[in-house]
Amino acid sequence: MSTPRFPKPRRGILLGIGVGLVLGVSISFAVTVYAARDQDKIPLEQIQTFSQIFEIVKSNYVDPTSDKKLMDGAINGMVSALDPHSAYLTPKEFKEMQVLTNGKFGGLGIEVTGDHGALKVVAPIDGTPAAKAGIESGDLIVKIDGKLLQGVGLQKTVDMMRGKPGTQVTLTILRPHQAQPLHFTLTRAVIKVQSVRAAMLAPGIGYIRISQFQENTGSATRKAVEHLEQEANGHLNGLILDLRNNPGGVLGAGVETAGTFLNKGLIVYTKGRTANSDMRFSAHGPDYLHGAPMIVLINGGSASAAEIVTGALKDEHRALVMGQRSFGKGSVQTVMPLSNGGALKLTTALYYTPAGCSIQSQGIVPNIKVQPANAQLRTLDADLLKESELHGVLKAPDECSKVAPQYTIALPIPATAATQSTKEDEAMAASSVLKPDPAKDYPLREALAILEGKAVPVQEKGHTVDTVIPLPKAVGQ
Repeated sequence: MSTPRFPKPRRGILLGIGVGLVLGVSISFAVTVYAARDQDKIPLEQIQTFSQIFEIVKSNYVDPTSDKKLMDGAINGMVSALDPHSAYLTPKEFKEMQVLTNGKFGGLGIEVTGDHGALKVVAPIDGTPAAKAGIESGDLIVKIDGKLLQGVGLQKTVDMMRGKPGTQVTLTILRPHQAQPLHFTLTRAVIKVQSVRAAMLAPGIGYIRISQFQENTGSATRKAVEHLEQEANGHLNGLILDLRNNPGGVLGAGVETAGTFLNKGLIVYTKGRTANSDMRFSAHGPDYLHGAPMIVLINGGSASAAEIVTGALKDEHRALVMGQRSFGKGSVQTVMPLSNGGALKLTTALYYTPAGCSIQSQGIVPNIKVQPANAQLRTLDADLLKESELHGVLKAPDECSKVAPQYTIALPIPATAATQSTKEDEAMAASSVLKPDPAKDYPLREALAILEGKAVPVQEKGHTVDTVIPLPKAVGQ
């Protein structure tokens, strides 16, 4: 088989959830010098006010403070007022980010984002200290080693969680509908995650779990498909691609992964204010699955590159998407080095799926929605963090915001009290998958049934109707 070719992302593109990356990703840095446009007037009145405030603080604040501290604070305030993912990086923070891209540091394997002075967990990463300890999407980290995080700043809180492998850190967490704070003591480790795992679920039906998108994820996905085909005597009848709690990662890896299952077609495009912010990424084949039907599993912890892959396979009618609406992180960050040795991480564009739908703050709506069986459990499910809930989030309203699932499947009510959430079983299956077990993972079990052509319990006007859900047929095989 020939190796598919993909356009390389422009330098400076960063895909992830804000500065709060506590796992290794690959980042490239733009070196373009950005000059002020002649037509942009300098706001002299506001600069005068700033200068006045600077002098008053410098002369009258109760404690003497340095010019650097005041200027760094002013720059941070300006950039943080834009959106949750733009940030000013001091020279020290910029160097630390470059170290982070090498993946050789002690961390917890948890993806976080800032929210009103605290940290919210987007998703833990499979096999890392955070996932093994039971950290969940939507958890709110309020203290690190007993230190309250209010006002500390996102980058500094991330630095507090990183450290020498083998050392410990204690997180104090507030969890929705938990009366008391939870305390987790985790041991830092070198975060080197196996991003792709594969297994056969049933005769002819394969399963691939991608926990995050690293540089080699695209090639690893292709190898996983080839290995599954060998196990299936040369032909797969179907595949489940599990992207639940996948927080994203490298853009190019997401593009390659989507292209692994497409002979042709648009994968994703970006739009910004400037011409160099506009990019298009397309598939050129071959489809390594040879047109066999696919189901993609997502949830509220699926973000960024995971949403790009899901959106491409959905819009190109290559796969059915099943689960809950994804996180909604659809913005492009460009890292621009500055003359002082620091850098500006600035949101410069938004991502759009092939159908022209913005991912930003909306996420990907599944074809098949999987929801709790009763209202109380649905309320618990709705408490999971979404990009749209972040302070200062960019909105991208369009006609796609009214897209609704075609089918709804209800999670079974637990055998114990009806108030007990089924999220525990699903979280175990979605965030710590080493060996998939359809018996313990309801969405996986129903996805397998759909691929096998069996009827599944679909909700229709308050009633459950056993329905055979048709699978999309790949075009151009």
